[in-house]
Amino acid sequence: MSQDQSEMKTLRLLFPQWQGGYDESEFPGQIYPLGARLLAWLAPKSEAPFVEIPVEAWTGAEAPKEGGVFYRQEILRQMRAARNIIDAHAPDRVLTFGGDCLISQAPFAYLNERYDGKLGIIWIDAHPDVTTPKDFDHAHAMVLGNLLGDGEPLMAGEVKKPCKPEQVALVGVDGVFPHEREAMDRFGLRVIPSKDIMNGGDAAAAWIREKGFARVAIHLDLDVLDPTIFRSLLFANPHVGEHIESEHGKTRMHDIGRVLKDIAAQVDVVGMSFAEYMPWDALSLKKMLSELSFMK
Repeated sequence: MSQDQSEMKTLRLLFPQWQGGYDESEFPGQIYPLGARLLAWLAPKSEAPFVEIPVEAWTGAEAPKEGGVFYRQEILRQMRAARNIIDAHAPDRVLTFGGDCLISQAPFAYLNERYDGKLGIIWIDAHPDVTTPKDFDHAHAMVLGNLLGDGEPLMAGEVKKPCKPEQVALVGVDGVFPHEREAMDRFGLRVIPSKDIMNGGDAAAAWIREKGFARVAIHLDLDVLDPTIFRSLLFANPHVGEHIESEHGKTRMHDIGRVLKDIAAQVDVVGMSFAEYMPWDALSLKKMLSELSFMK
């Protein structure tokens, strides 16, 4: 690896963003922030600085729709706040606990500048996140497109040095919508399907070796996991009878864990984002406890 890990200046971010996400529950501003906080709590202890990005709480008001997406101005405000915090710390590595998938934009844009475009991006997700407002109104599905200079125009405008398609490998993406396929083909993105990382497959690590990257940033959307096994996902929401039509993840936790360890064994992981953890049971228990007067 190119840099002594002990010498790397790491910043940890808690980014409980929910405004870009898709949430079918009755209380759309609660599951994403709870997931972000639980992720940060579950992570190993560290002496690295730990900063929370300020995120407006859900008020129950109707979601504003601007330019074809929900909460555009609030999302832009949060992106800028995150970038200002990152710039102030000037870290070598950024670890982010979120939140919807947009939490990766500010740290990955920073890291691509920090390492002058010589950054591999491993996007582990059941979805390619290259949608535009023409096809969807929840901006978390646009974040990789934003980083590539496409996606939602104002959000993409926040990326000073757009990533190049050859920097990116999509991992765990199997079925996609036609508009996603068109964008993937237009960019020429490398796609590593689930079968190539399951049961010992090392396609992600092999791609890094092929490209010769010394540093990578990894985006992990937990919906790459099989929702029939790992239940804290959008597609395992117990409170809805029929879920949004979309691809479901097929991988298992040990598949993803091995992929991450294989990558870390050969390159510097300078960015890691954990997104879309939706702990339904924990939220239900939290609500039950909050209704007990003797608990307060």
